[in-house]
Amino acid sequence: MRAMPQPSANPSASDLHSRRAALALGLSLPGDTVLYLLLPMFAPAFGVTLFEAGILLAANRLVRIAGYGAVARFYARHGERLTCSLAVLAAAACALGYATLSGFIALLGLRLLWGLAFAALNLATQALATAEPLGAARRAGQSRAFAALGPMLALPAGGVCALWWEPRAIFFAFAAVALCALLATRHLPAQPHALPPPPKRWGRLPGRLDRFSFVEGLVLDGLFIIGLSYLGRDVLPGHPVVVAGMLLSVRYLAEIALSAVGGGLAERYGAEVLLVGFAVLTSLALVGFGLGWLWTSALAIVILRALLLPLLPPLVARRTPGPGRIQALATRSVWRDLGAGAGPVLAGVLLPIAPSAWVYGVAALLLSATAIACWAPRGDG
Repeated sequence: MRAMPQPSANPSASDLHSRRAALALGLSLPGDTVLYLLLPMFAPAFGVTLFEAGILLAANRLVRIAGYGAVARFYARHGERLTCSLAVLAAAACALGYATLSGFIALLGLRLLWGLAFAALNLATQALATAEPLGAARRAGQSRAFAALGPMLALPAGGVCALWWEPRAIFFAFAAVALCALLATRHLPAQPHALPPPPKRWGRLPGRLDRFSFVEGLVLDGLFIIGLSYLGRDVLPGHPVVVAGMLLSVRYLAEIALSAVGGGLAERYGAEVLLVGFAVLTSLALVGFGLGWLWTSALAIVILRALLLPLLPPLVARRTPGPGRIQALATRSVWRDLGAGAGPVLAGVLLPIAPSAWVYGVAALLLSATAIACWAPRGDG
């Protein structure tokens, strides 16, 4: 395949804006990612039960599913600078609330607020990375790497802090870190975007990329992560909070090291080809994971997931040019959130009663099938 033309070595305005938005997201994420680590293990310290903790950790995805359309319209009307600055302030307020507030109702309000803030920051990083067709996949990969830096460093720190300090105290530091993201958002573009046409809410079946987004979230952000904890719980050495923090951190380390690589490969060979290839390889690793080759397969899945992540936004942008691009990116994020929300529930139901080889074999088949369906010369995505 003929190589695509390469951009200049000097960063363009699109490169700089994409990096700043990703940096703002990366600085805002530690409060959320460390809450996933600490809330289930220290639920009484937050004034909630373990069941309530599960609802709180799902609430931010639920509000994104309902609110992505409104966030996309606000983003289009007001531009990146205002939207991302408000989202960063909301992230700092949420982290401060995790440190100071207790009880289900108070924390639920914070989780709903964070869900909308993440939706805005996530949409901005994808939209800015794909603002120009040339270099979109490369920018998407770099964006994932920048955004993963904050959680990668925060997760081990949160685990260690929980051993030596009160588990909620670390969130004071995360609130201050989130406020530092304002230094990045103040340099983002302030111009509004053309409003996308209203999405068709009735009578439209999910497209190819919708189905892949759903299955990717279901399998890689749901079944795999819960399965890693469930199947490996008896072989984790050391203190569980530290070990769990390190395991979660490896995911983000892989994104930092490999997402830019995946984006660069997509610029050269085409996003569709790599999407299918990496998805099939991931499916093979999922089969091995279900058969009991736990740690080798898990490492392969983490690496391949990092390579897969930057491939979808440039595909969406190419298949949905013009004002519909922002709405299309939001739609794919909704489908991924639907899958990622359903995955842990499905894992909790199936893993105690069904052979893991069957569970992950079916998951592998679904991932490969939906990825192959995306490889089409034409289509609505």
